[in-house]
Amino acid sequence: MPNLSREQLLSEIEDLLRTMPERSKLRHPLEENYSWFGRALALVAQWDEAQSLVLNGYINSLASPTGDLYMALAGMMTIINQARFDLRMRTTGPLSVVVGGGNVFDYFDELRKIIEEAKASLFFVDPYLDAEFVSRYAPHIKSGVSVRLLANKTIQSLLPAVQAFSQQSKLAIEVRSTAQLHDRFLFVDNANCYQSGASFKDGAKKAPTTLTQIADAFIPVRDTFEQLWKSASVHI
Repeated sequence: MPNLSREQLLSEIEDLLRTMPERSKLRHPLEENYSWFGRALALVAQWDEAQSLVLNGYINSLASPTGDLYMALAGMMTIINQARFDLRMRTTGPLSVVVGGGNVFDYFDELRKIIEEAKASLFFVDPYLDAEFVSRYAPHIKSGVSVRLLANKTIQSLLPAVQAFSQQSKLAIEVRSTAQLHDRFLFVDNANCYQSGASFKDGAKKAPTTLTQIADAFIPVRDTFEQLWKSASVHI
């Protein structure tokens, strides 16, 4: 497993706890148990290698018919939860910004900062992505970053702007559309997700809105829109 940021590791450990097999079946020789134990060891090793050795001892005790089931389970869950709370204390909290109605520059500036953080990829989900969105935000994307746009309502305005900008900047931009969109999300480097209360092009124009980082639900939200991307109509 590649080294993860603290935020990524926290998200993975929280997902590990959500997907834990039934405790009554942890001693059974099931593939789902072995897979979960292996993932737990890999994640805890990235947090604290010494603690992963202790965790391995508890897992071995769980697998042994003579091991103390309750002690092994308590020890295992204590270490995993210790990792979770330690990472929570050592990472900055999720971004949550409220932008007042009419403060369009404040919204633009907050979103610009997020976009400029991207080192590898950006994935925008918004039914109303259009030419105005491209001219406003695309110039702030770093060279070499791959971009995906999942849109719907204003696709005919979006496509010529994307084609012109890509030709000039050499930025790789893919565009797909689907009718199954309502909310607005931005995924950065496949590691962080932000939800916008308004369309990216219209943020705070007429009413207050928010930019909120999705932390606990990052993995299921990401997977949902990756599936939508795969089934969407391809334009560019």
